[in-house]
This record gives sequence, structure tokens and C-alpha cells, in this order.
Amino acid sequence: MLYNYLFARHHGGEFVLRIEDTDQTRFVPGAEQYIYDCLKWCGLEPDESPLHGGPYAPYKQSERKELYRKYAEILVTHGYAYYAFDTKEELEQMREAYKTAENPSPQYDHTLRSKMRNSLTLSDDEVIYLLEQNTPHVIRIKIPENETVSFTDMIRGDIHFDTNVVDDKVLLKADGMPTYHLAVVVDDYLMKITHAFRGEEWLPSAPVHLLLWKYLGWEQHMPQWAHLPLILGPSGKLSKRDGAKYGFPVFAMNWTDPKTNELTEGFKEKGFLPEAFINLLALLGWNAGTEQEVFSKEELVAQFSMERVHSGGAKFDYEKAKWFNHEWIKRKEAQSIKEEVRNILTTNGITVDDDKYLETVIELVRERCTLLTDFVQQAGFFFKSPGTIDVDAVKPKWNEEKKIFFETFVEQLKTVQQWNITTIEEVFKTLASEKNIKPGELQLPLRVMLVGGKFGPAVVQIAELIGKEETVKRIQYALTLL
Repeated sequence: MLYNYLFARHHGGEFVLRIEDTDQTRFVPGAEQYIYDCLKWCGLEPDESPLHGGPYAPYKQSERKELYRKYAEILVTHGYAYYAFDTKEELEQMREAYKTAENPSPQYDHTLRSKMRNSLTLSDDEVIYLLEQNTPHVIRIKIPENETVSFTDMIRGDIHFDTNVVDDKVLLKADGMPTYHLAVVVDDYLMKITHAFRGEEWLPSAPVHLLLWKYLGWEQHMPQWAHLPLILGPSGKLSKRDGAKYGFPVFAMNWTDPKTNELTEGFKEKGFLPEAFINLLALLGWNAGTEQEVFSKEELVAQFSMERVHSGGAKFDYEKAKWFNHEWIKRKEAQSIKEEVRNILTTNGITVDDDKYLETVIELVRERCTLLTDFVQQAGFFFKSPGTIDVDAVKPKWNEEKKIFFETFVEQLKTVQQWNITTIEEVFKTLASEKNIKPGELQLPLRVMLVGGKFGPAVVQIAELIGKEETVKRIQYALTLL
């Protein structure tokens, strides 16, 4: 989908989203809306789609059902396809009867079609009678014997197929719905698609599609194809199971399986920016031929070319994905990510009322945040007193002298008139010198008192931002715990 978008935009073309929902047995409630939501989050808005409309509507194949039978019947009339009346039981019997050690899974092909119940083996009168009786049937393509069909893939070059190893795929199912094979060819022609990029798992189906373009007389209008490499996980093709097992997302956004109610976490909810997601996805199968790694969507559009798409699968590296996100958090203006940060903080019970203050905090801690969710820890204490104080980090080196220092420090802070980094630091260092304690030994306790743990930017910056009253309150509270 991403490469389709980048290619279309690079060449000034139209990016078309078509919902290919011809297999109703695999229909999943909510999946279509999920596609729209993901594309919108990624910033890959189609020019034509079921939502956006367009000159070749409808863009859902289930709404174009009657269209496909017309072309299936044309194929039958010209001898390129046939009616098959075989029942499920008869198909099972065929697979069992002709199974051998060399061929454990017999297919409905040129060697077996003559042994089955179809319009090639039945008389014309029998076929007419069965059709008039509305006998359940499918329409299958008649794959020729001893031919080679070829095409030039934009990534893989010239590819050839031996028709003897291709089975007679179903084109129109018993319920009148087309299979992907027929629908994709008809729709690509009628919608004037010029380029179609799909996963390499569709390569075995290419000879069927090539023959359909030829049999329907549309060869001159066939789009250019590119079969993209798979994204690989630790155990092969990246799967939902990999995400669950290894703890990284494989979906753009959260997806809840309506059958099992199982939640699969997405990149968005994990804390990724859409710019980072697009960036990492683009570079999984393509390279610009330079050392550059961080690309905006506009830069990807400008530089994208199919010549630099890899033919081999790319292994997904979650640590590298996080690196991309960290880079984008650092590069984006605070104002442009403040709403995402605000939403994450709000979800975690942290209220943000002041936009300018939020932007100031983001600028201060962004370098420390790999994921947007990291802002909860790295920024939350600027808006809310820490819920827990890691006193165990302080206790090993805590003593009476330090206790007295912080009690005195609090009293002196209360008298500070101009609350800024300079005055806070001056009070801190002067008192440390008077008490003959190295400032470095006091930095950690002060940090823990203000933020709850061993993290965050410079401690005087924290004190300046949270204000005098809050600084005093947090030190006093921590002293009661110590």
C-alpha cells in the first residue's frame, strides 16, 4: 500500500483504494473501517475509494457482483472457461482417488478435468438442463496445456510460467461472487489501473491473471506489476504471532479480533509517530542509494523509484524501528506533537491545562523519549507530584548531614524572591559549601525527591519549571519518607 502511494504521488498519478471483499467466508466485521483509519493515521489518503468516491465507483467488489458474471460467461462462450458442477463430496473423492506419493494433493487441472462433472465432459443438453435447474456450479478457467506465459515484473524482471503446473482456478463461485482472480482483472481494466504492486505470495497466481487479460482481449491495457518482498520476522514471514511472542507491534493501530476478542497492539498505541512508521516501513524494502535514513513523506515521494526496491525479504528490526521514532520525536516541533503527548498523559491520569507549558516540557525532555509513551515517565512529574518515591535509591548514602542540608535548603528556598535556575543553583551550591558536602552527592537525592526516580533533565531545570511551592512540598514529603 505504501509503495503504491509513493509511486503514484511521485509520478503525479491517482492512488486508488479498492476493497476486495469477494470471499464472504473471510469477512471480518470492522476490518474495512480499520483500513480507512490506518491509512488516515499514516497520512496516505486515497484519491479514489469507497469513502472518497471516484469515476469508477463502486470501489467495493461485493457491490460489483453482477458485473463479473458477464465476463465469466464471455470466457465460457469463447471456450476459455467452463461450468463445473462437482459437489464438495465429489471434489474430496477426486483428491483421495488420484492421490499418489508424488502428488499428495491432486488439483483440478488439465489431467483431471476430463474425469470430473463439468461442461467439458457433459453433453450440451445435460449442461443446459443443469443450468435451468439452478444446479449449484462454479466457473473455472481452462488452463491450456504445454504453454509458457510470461511477464516482466518491475522488481524481478522477466518471469515465466509453465501452464502444465497451473490448476483450473475457480473464477466465479456458486454464490455468484467472483474469486480474486477474475475480479482483480476485470476491475483493473475497467478502472484503468496502470500499476499494481502486491506481495510476492501472489506470484503463483500470475499465470491465471495473465491468461485472463489475454482471453478477454485486454492485453494491451494490462497494468505493470511489481511483486514486493515479504517483511520477515524472527521466524520467517512477520505474523501476528511474532508480535505477541516477541513484544513488538505488527499492526499500524490496535486491532481486536472480533472472533476471539484478542487485542493486538499497534504502532500508534505503542507510541510511534506516523512519520516514523512510514519511514521505517519504506526502508524495509527500499533504499535511496545514499546514507540518508530519516525521510519525510515528501522526501520519500520525491526520491522513490521501483528500481531500488529489494527483491529479497527484509527482516523487521524493532530496535531500529524505535530508533526511527526517537529521531522523529527529536526532529518534530513541540507544537506538532503536543496533542499526542497530551492524550497519552491524560490517559495516564495526568491533567495538562497550559499549552505553552506543555511545549516547554516537551522541548526539555524529548531527547529522552524513544516512544511517545515515554513522556509519561519523562514529563509526567512536571504536571503531577510523583506517586512513588524511590527512597531505596537514596538510602544507601543517606545520613544525618544530608538530612540537615535538605531541611535547611527548604527553608532557604522559601525565601527566594526570583525563582529561576540561577538563584536555585546559587542557593544549592552555597549551602553545600557551607555544609562541606560535595554538590554531586546531593544531586541524586534532590532528583529523586522531585521526580520520584533516577531520571529526568537537569534537576535545577525541573525545580524552576515546577515552581517554588511544588519544589518545597516535594522535598518536605520525601524527607518524611527518608
